[in-house]
Formats: sequence, C-alpha cells, structure tokens
Amino acid sequence: MSEPARPRSMAVWALIGAAVMAAVDEIVFHQILGWHHFYDRSSGAVGLLSDGLLHTAELLALVAGLFLHADLRRRRALAPAHARAGFFLGLGAFQLFDGVVDHKLLRLHQIRYGVDVTPYDWAWNAAGVLLLLAGAALAVRAGRTTVPSAR
Repeated sequence: MSEPARPRSMAVWALIGAAVMAAVDEIVFHQILGWHHFYDRSSGAVGLLSDGLLHTAELLALVAGLFLHADLRRRRALAPAHARAGFFLGLGAFQLFDGVVDHKLLRLHQIRYGVDVTPYDWAWNAAGVLLLLAGAALAVRAGRTTVPSAR
C-alpha cells in the first residue's frame, strides 16, 4: 500500500467540489429557476451560450477530477479525510468566487433581477464562507489525525 497522497487528495477533491457547485449553480439558478445566465450583459442567445460554456467547463473539471480520483485509488494513495476537506473547500471556493468576482467585481450577472439583491448576495456569500470554514475545519482535523504523535 502506498503512502496516502494527502495534498493531492485534497486538491483532486477540491476540483470535484468546485465542479459540483458549478453544476448546482447551473442546474438550479440558470436552468430550473431561470434567474440568470452566466453572462447577462448581452442578448439571451449569448447568455445561453455562456451557460453552455460554463456547463462544458464544469463537466470537464468533474471528469478530470474523477480520473484523478481513480488514479489515487489505483495507487492506494487516497487520503479520505483530506479528500473530504478538499471537497468542501472546492464547494466554498467556487461559491465565494462566483459571488464576489462574477457578481460584484466583473458584474457578469446578478443572482436575481427585479428585486433587491442584497439578501441574496448575503446568503450566497455566507453559504460560500460556511462551506470554506467547514472545509478548513475538516482539513485541520485531517492534519491532526494523520500526524504521528510525538512522545
């Protein structure tokens, strides 16, 4: 059995987590609720194209992450506790990046239109922060449980 690849397990699952959160965003907010497109500063056709490109990137990231996960499993180097931490870090990183960079700095889109977006922004970014904090707590816990005790 190989030595677990702790940083790689965390990175691979952070990629998967970001892809999963992108999928949730795309499916729920872009398709089911129809609140926005990835790029809303042009025509509806361009918005739909941008959603397709986001969906393509999310699927490619998910497939790549799963192949990397399979490689870790094949080499018996998967560190499950670090992978769980990475998953939550990826979820939170995507959520917060989307909320701060895409929504506010670049203004590619807003969460919703025709309403006061303040509560939506707070909820969106707070969810990202909570996911990041959960990932950080899991990472600290994983680091403590895998470090040999000093005697």
